[in-house]
Parts: sequence; structure tokens; C-alpha cells
Amino acid sequence: MGVEYDGSAFNGWQSQPDGKTVQDALEAALGAVAAEPVRVHCAGRTDAGVHALCQVAHFDTAAQRPDTAWVRGVNANLPSTVAVRWAQPVGEDFHARFSATGRRYRYVLLNRPQRPALWASYAGWHHAPLDAAAMQVAAQLWLGEHDFSAFRAAECQAKSPVKTLYRAEVMRHGDWLIFDFHASAFLHHMVRNLVGTLVYVGKGAHPPGWAGEVLDSRSRDVAAPTFSAAGLYFAGVDYDASFGLAGKIEDSAVLPFCLL
Repeated sequence: MGVEYDGSAFNGWQSQPDGKTVQDALEAALGAVAAEPVRVHCAGRTDAGVHALCQVAHFDTAAQRPDTAWVRGVNANLPSTVAVRWAQPVGEDFHARFSATGRRYRYVLLNRPQRPALWASYAGWHHAPLDAAAMQVAAQLWLGEHDFSAFRAAECQAKSPVKTLYRAEVMRHGDWLIFDFHASAFLHHMVRNLVGTLVYVGKGAHPPGWAGEVLDSRSRDVAAPTFSAAGLYFAGVDYDASFGLAGKIEDSAVLPFCLL
């Protein structure tokens, strides 16, 4: 299934004892429709405050329901901040996490002197002018396979810091900056740390080449502070074409019209 959610209402994706996570809400709603306990597995866990345009998740159940029940029925049991966009059966060889060959994130940043009100939970903010062209040059230094330890949170549980970054784009639309990242996988806080480093370049604290030096250092102490979670969106996942999910994922992973 493809799931979108407003992360500002949750303590992240992964289930916790307090029950205030996206996984907890989704499992409860699925269980109500399946009439049995349901465990959900997602393509990529998100932190508190992080949103999803199209998170992909799978579950196993003995319950026989029409596909519409796994959308409308589940949505009827979910809080307003989570919605299933689509659902379809897949073979037993599919796993939302382990079958994924790539993941995409978008970061939305408001760049104006005044802090946002309407977008306080849905966009990062920086008050001083940012040079998007310099940030774009810096981002290209990270493309390819690298050790991204400099952008890895201390609590990261990934087995290896080596990931392949396929795309890193910085685009300006008026007062808005849109960051697109596409990689084989991401480390804990990696995107927010990449954005934080690009903001330092954009405000003139360092030249674009500094981004490459940070990468080569493999030291978290060298990079900029972790940027706000508010503007981060899990935007989609790559799977082999044989699973038949690409079209649905692409259709779901769309930014609001005002940010296109």
C-alpha cells in the first residue's frame, strides 16, 4: 500500500510503547478491517515530524477483503493525519524494505526574513538570503557511491555508511527552495544533515567545495547542524518493474501545487 501522512502529529514511523507513531495507527486500522492482528513493514522509517508523500508498506494477512477495503475501510479507521492512497496484492517475494532498490526524499525550505505560520510544521525556514546556485554546485560533489559518515546520526543503525547518491538537486521557486535527493538508501538524519550543510554554503559561510571536504572527512563533527524535520518528505521508493508499483508511486509522490 501507498501511505501519506502528516508527521507533525506523530513520534515518527516506528512503533513505540506510547502508541503515538504512524505504524501504531496503521496497524490498528488494518487490524480492525482484517479482524486479526496485523504487522506492517515500511520502505523507510521516518523520524518525528517527518512527512510522507508516498511511503510504501506491506503486511501479511489471512483475511480475504476486496482491495477497496484496504483503502476505504482502513482510512475510515485512521486519524485524519494518515491516509492510504492505494493498495494491491503482491507476491510472497515482495518486501517493502528489502525489495527496494532506491528511495527518494524532498526537503521544502522557506527562505524569507519572516518565519512561517501556515507552514510552520511543513517547511524548514531560513531567514537570510540563500544562494541556490552555489548550493546546487555543492550538492553535485556528493553524487556517486561514498562513505556518508559525516552526515550520519550517532544513533544510526545502518550496517554500512556507504550509499550511492543518484540525484541531488536544489531548485528555487520564489521564496521556496526545493531539495530532491535520490539514493540507494539513506542513513539516519542523512537528508537533514545534507540540507544543513547546503544551507551553510548558501548563506556564504563556506564555498561550495567545502561540501566535498565534509564528505571526505567522514566526521559528523565537521558538517553543519542537523536541519529541522518539518520540511522533510519521504517521496517514494524504487522497485523492480515486475512488482507493478512504479506508476502508483509516481502518481502519489507529488508536492502541493503551490510548491511546483
